[in-house]
Amino acid sequence: MQENEKCCCGGENKDKFIEELFSEYKPIKDNLIQMLNEIQEHYGYVPMWAQKELSEFLAIPMAEIYGVVTFYSRFSLKPKGKYNISVCLGTACFVKGSQKIMDRLQERLKIGPGETTEDGLFSIEETRCVGACGLAPVFTVNGEVYGKATVQKLDQVLDDLMKP
Repeated sequence: MQENEKCCCGGENKDKFIEELFSEYKPIKDNLIQMLNEIQEHYGYVPMWAQKELSEFLAIPMAEIYGVVTFYSRFSLKPKGKYNISVCLGTACFVKGSQKIMDRLQERLKIGPGETTEDGLFSIEETRCVGACGLAPVFTVNGEVYGKATVQKLDQVLDDLMKP
């Protein structure tokens, strides 16, 4: 189904995953973050239509749900690429050259942080710390950590991911 085919009012086009999710939870506000986590995990982001359905199910204003989604960096409002690449720009990584890695990544993929390539293969994120300061600088691909990173290591990883 395309996003514009979704229905937020219990209509016949309601997404099967959302129906199953709603059957697993009680409609109470305390379930908001866990349900958002499951939606994020399933779709790779939190679509607006899903926020609307969640708003109705939990009887929470859309503004509050949107506030939670935009507050926590775990959640995304846009689909991410098949390969989500995060570059740590925290102090330890930055001092050891992570900005050069970020610059190269943007140059190679022709997109900026928070964006996804047109083919849907890659997305870029900036992070502030992944908890691997001893391996600085660090970047991740779909959560897999690449430590003591260099521009050359990034190029090698990108080349491998771009192979058919």
